[in-house]
Amino acid sequence: MRKMRWVVIFLCFLAIAVNYVDRANLAVAAPQIEKSLGIGPAEMGLILSGFFWTYAFMQMPFGWFVDRVGARIALPLAVGWWSLFTAATAVASSVGAMFGCRLMLGVGEAGAYPSCAKLVAQWFKPAERAIATSIFDSGSRVGSALSIPLVALIISTAGWKASFVITGLVGILWIVGWLVIYRSPAHGDMTGPTDAIVPRPTRSAVPQATWGSLFRHRTLWGMMLGFFCLNFVIYFFITWFPSYLVQTRGFSLKSLGTLGMIPALVSIPGGWLGGLVSDALYRRGWSLTASRKTCMVGGMLLSSVITLSAFTSNVYLMLAFFGVAYGSLAFAAASIWSLPADVAPTPNHVASISGIQNFASNLAGIVITTFTGVMVALTKGSFTIPLIVAGGFCFLGAFSYLVIVGRIEPLPAEPGGQHGGTEAARSTV
Repeated sequence: MRKMRWVVIFLCFLAIAVNYVDRANLAVAAPQIEKSLGIGPAEMGLILSGFFWTYAFMQMPFGWFVDRVGARIALPLAVGWWSLFTAATAVASSVGAMFGCRLMLGVGEAGAYPSCAKLVAQWFKPAERAIATSIFDSGSRVGSALSIPLVALIISTAGWKASFVITGLVGILWIVGWLVIYRSPAHGDMTGPTDAIVPRPTRSAVPQATWGSLFRHRTLWGMMLGFFCLNFVIYFFITWFPSYLVQTRGFSLKSLGTLGMIPALVSIPGGWLGGLVSDALYRRGWSLTASRKTCMVGGMLLSSVITLSAFTSNVYLMLAFFGVAYGSLAFAAASIWSLPADVAPTPNHVASISGIQNFASNLAGIVITTFTGVMVALTKGSFTIPLIVAGGFCFLGAFSYLVIVGRIEPLPAEPGGQHGGTEAARSTV
């Protein structure tokens, strides 16, 4: 079972990588799609935002669903759904049809992170959760990095429609691998490791805890706001970054597939480092609160350098600013995705809390895609305002994790939130 847990995390890593290739391929193909459909940046911003509407609003119901049926069933179901609509995007011939495919893509992809967070909580103890989380979460950066050269190569050889068909088929291959490899632990194995991995204080009211009672705690609201701020910046990389490099910096399709990968490549070890540091601090005697918040707040503050990229004409310095920003966001994300397991009142709330915080974070996807498209259209191609605003959200996110999020510990499970009054008093690092 101890060997199997790392296999599980690797499968989660692959699922998230496929997830991000499938959501990012539209951003890489955007310039070609604009020409093919005869549309401008405002319409493309609408299409890019379509995914986030359903992805955001399906997070909470999908998190509830994962807690009920288990990640073993929910994760391949999610992968199959989003792979189908990735491939279907190839036959979309209008703004409405493409927007509809992106809506359906978001429905399936909503199940990925709640399922992976549930698996981490099931298989790993607190002192190992951040590194385990950083491994599966790094799939998002690997997927983003691979999407640029992979989709660019497919587009240059077979056209933009082929890129959606091919990336959709990759998800089907993952499902076959999951069904062949994954095995749930036997009951005896589950009892031993799981009890040790997810210890919870004994409370008579725990069985009565409700989904709605989670919203009574300010820590959850701080997690939602902080993650919104982080994803506001990250989704610029996933949606508008390729267009920024092509339209503002004059990158060719070839340079987009090489130099354009640098920020995403930097973010991969950045996420792993964030997980290692967070867990190492905890093992060395730091409180869980101090170890998690140090990484989250520090990463958010450093990521604000993204704003500086708008004020340099040097391409390599610009890429360096983007790389530091993306790496710092990934550094913070390892601890952020550990929070659902850290603060869940019971193991049956982990995926639900994951879905709640991811719902809030992906509202940022709707905002950043639409806001950037409108600003670029109004300023005749300038990305300066979106990049300045992104830096501001980095500071707001750091404030949220430092001040609004309380102690990193299991939330009181009582449905009435009887302990909510003491939470504010315990909200220091």
